[in-house]
Amino acid sequence: MLDPSPEDDGTSPAVSTPRFVGRDREMAALRGALARPPAIVLVEGEAGIGKSRLLREWLAAPDERTALVSVCPPLRESLTLGPIVDAFLGIERPLPRLRLTELAGALRPLFPEWSSNLPPALPPLDDAKAARHRLFRALDELLRALRVDVLVLEDAHWADEVTCEFLLFLISRQQSDGPSLAISYRPEEVDDGSLLLRLTSRLPAGVTQLRIALAPMRPGDTAALVSSMLDGNPISQEFTTFMHDRTGGVPLAVEESVHLMCDRADLVFRDGQWVRLELRELQVPPTVRDSTRERVSRLSPTAQQALRAAATLAERSSVATIAMTADLSPAECRGAIAEAAGAGVLDGDDHGRWQFRHVLAATAVYEAIPLTDRRHFHLLAGRALEHLRPPPVARLAHHFREAREMRSWARYAEQGAELAIASGDHTKAVDLLVDLLSRAVLPPADRARVARITGVAALGRREPVDEVYHRVIRTLRSVLESPGLSARQQAEIRNPLGRLLITGGEAQAALSELEQAVENLDHDPVEAARAMTYLGWAYAGPWPASTHRRWLDRAAELTAQIDSPAQRLNLAGNRAAALLMLGEEEAWDVVAGLPIDGTSAAERIDVARIHVNVGTGALIWGRYADAEEHLAVAMRLAEAEQASRLQHNVRLEQANLAWNTGRWDGLAQTSTALAEADPDRPAHYLGSVRLAARLAAAAGRRRAAEEQFRLVLEESARLGAADDTMEAAAALARLWLTDGNSRRALRITNEPMDTVRRKGIWVWATDLVPARIEALLAAGDLTAATRLVGQFARGLRGRTAPAPRAALTLCRALLLAAAGDHSRAATAYDRAARAWSALPRPYDAMRARERQAEALVAQGRIEQGRELLAAQYEQLFRLGARGDADRVAQRLREHGAEVPRLWRGGRRGYGDQLSPRELDVVQLVVAGKTNREISRILAKSPATVDQQLRAAMRKLKVSSRTALAVKAVEAGVFIDVSAG
Repeated sequence: MLDPSPEDDGTSPAVSTPRFVGRDREMAALRGALARPPAIVLVEGEAGIGKSRLLREWLAAPDERTALVSVCPPLRESLTLGPIVDAFLGIERPLPRLRLTELAGALRPLFPEWSSNLPPALPPLDDAKAARHRLFRALDELLRALRVDVLVLEDAHWADEVTCEFLLFLISRQQSDGPSLAISYRPEEVDDGSLLLRLTSRLPAGVTQLRIALAPMRPGDTAALVSSMLDGNPISQEFTTFMHDRTGGVPLAVEESVHLMCDRADLVFRDGQWVRLELRELQVPPTVRDSTRERVSRLSPTAQQALRAAATLAERSSVATIAMTADLSPAECRGAIAEAAGAGVLDGDDHGRWQFRHVLAATAVYEAIPLTDRRHFHLLAGRALEHLRPPPVARLAHHFREAREMRSWARYAEQGAELAIASGDHTKAVDLLVDLLSRAVLPPADRARVARITGVAALGRREPVDEVYHRVIRTLRSVLESPGLSARQQAEIRNPLGRLLITGGEAQAALSELEQAVENLDHDPVEAARAMTYLGWAYAGPWPASTHRRWLDRAAELTAQIDSPAQRLNLAGNRAAALLMLGEEEAWDVVAGLPIDGTSAAERIDVARIHVNVGTGALIWGRYADAEEHLAVAMRLAEAEQASRLQHNVRLEQANLAWNTGRWDGLAQTSTALAEADPDRPAHYLGSVRLAARLAAAAGRRRAAEEQFRLVLEESARLGAADDTMEAAAALARLWLTDGNSRRALRITNEPMDTVRRKGIWVWATDLVPARIEALLAAGDLTAATRLVGQFARGLRGRTAPAPRAALTLCRALLLAAAGDHSRAATAYDRAARAWSALPRPYDAMRARERQAEALVAQGRIEQGRELLAAQYEQLFRLGARGDADRVAQRLREHGAEVPRLWRGGRRGYGDQLSPRELDVVQLVVAGKTNREISRILAKSPATVDQQLRAAMRKLKVSSRTALAVKAVEAGVFIDVSAG
């Protein structure tokens, strides 16, 4: 470093705009990619690294192209699609009306200034997703009509979710000659859940792709940048090293530091180069914040006031808007802006709008404003922006919130939420309204209205149970504790709250809220009927089935008075699914008339939701062919509408169907994938855990199965989901009965059994009652077991529910075996096995055959029993129930029989033995299924089924389906349902 000397000429350096240096390679790549449209160029890097400068330099080149430039502002609540709208509003040429179709009428809400040039407004759509898709198509049409070659979006890390969705939409259509995209963003500021990650990680094939990751400049480039600001004269090596070390080679930090040093006369020109003076009290600040604040402090008070206003506004603004925010006259403001622009702090555009040249500089100035002054600046900013047409409601809500101007904040927050909902961005609407309810003091009527809108908006979200969901629940509950709410206002909040709690798995709490709401919803028949239908679902609560049925009957009476066919369909379908849960036979008459498609996206999602609920009910009844049919309809519609959460529901029920029907291949991986797909939704997560527990128990992984079933039981009980406790309790009881612990087995089934008796819904008891009977018999209480079987039989009277009825047949066989009547018990177990096979439910059929074999041995028919037991060993082993197979193997040894040696791993041929897949086909043939039905049940093509059937016939040396069935039954492997 040098001290001042007489040789210094004392001349202060004239600071120029820095030259574009150090990015030649990146610029060549950018130009090359955008010259091969359609293209996607991603420019990423930290703040101040030069992303915007790179894009501006490319835009300044005299190429023959049309570019639309959009910048995402750093607002906490950015306006939905705001950056895209602002970009279009910067267009000076008139709209090409002749090239716009009627679809462009969807743009009227976004561009009211263009109303004279746009087609008539389109009718509103009930479904937010469909409305958003239509809006995206209209924006795409506008881009093409304006012949936009490149859409540039800067600072995409601040983009609202709908803007990101629009970019994804554009990318999906690029191969049809859509515009190229150039997008800049900061990777470190992209949230884990941001759609921008999808944009940057799943680039489509068939388009030119380029990712430019801007790194800090090297020392030589740093020196060139500084030199370009100082008359092009070189800088000393010592100065170069100092600048690079202190700024890290970040161009913005370099530029701001040079400005500060020049302002302080810290630089002198000596010996043909610029050098830094050694002034011990001065150091180049390590951050842009410090350098910016010091530079601003050297400006006049009026210029500083204008800069504080510009920093508060945080977006490019006119002189008039900055003047009102700064509380300056237009003339004073123009002079202040000219001073700030001359100092290189502000930057203007061709429309006379100004903003900080760098966001970091704006942030530094804003954070230096005292908190009390900030509120005043935000108040003035809000009042200034109210003069704009159309008013920027999201920005207005932001400024009035920061100003603590409650009434204005509430008004614009609600308007912003309405716009977000209209664009399909329900999460943005929820964020705006929850923030308002949490921080603003509103009159009771306003608070109730905003809470109701918040609940309805939350119901429209397609995201899983996340932190936004939990914030909504907490907020609505808090509002309900507010004094001064009328019964009607409370009901309008409790209604969506109850439905949200169902989504979150809090069944008991949901019914409580809905029951309190329903009596005060008489002004809204649709919502009243919907609430009554939810109350008719029997998954929770202490009510008997008759109470749930009364709610459903009341809902049916209201539904008949509703004019809307779509609403009637929704309510009737949900009522049918609720009746299935109650075990009501008449539900199937309603189900038979359900549509399998809809006329709109909302209607299709409704139809899909109804069919998945019907599929769940069919699984409970044991009507597996019906379940498969309804789940297939639900999946087709859910996939068509990209309803991911609904698809998760369908996949879980399809996995449950696969478990029941013996299609276990890949189920372990499926259960893991399901658990990971939607872990924050309790009902879905616990369903996937239950599936994993079943597989673990069958495979003999006792400890894992017990832990998982305990989790399902405890969480289901905590959430009040009574129906979900049945299977877990039964499974745990069976595990403990193998240990000879009947007392523990009885204790675990006490509460679920009481629930079945209290509610009177015996179709739920397919797994529970047999396990309870076994526990009672093991404890020596034949009387209680006999009484329970009688109750089960009466509860199923008049219901064609194959699975519970098969369980009832098994229970009767258990009683006969306990009474020592082994001959009749063997016959009864045979009857139970046939009933299970007819569903088909092969795992339970095999276990019934195992019991039949034991009864035959006890009867003295030892050889026949051994053969049947050996057959079950092979089938259980091949199914994947290795734990059960090991138990049967032990029983074979105890009976003096040799255990067949089976292949336990690796690829193998099956010789003249049936393969597992051939066994599946033969089993269904024995159950009386046609090839077409087998194809649907096993999810195989008819050709594959035919091939496997012919292979089975060849191996068993038969030439017809009938002979195949007879041969299988004679071998004691399958059940001939036609014989019984």
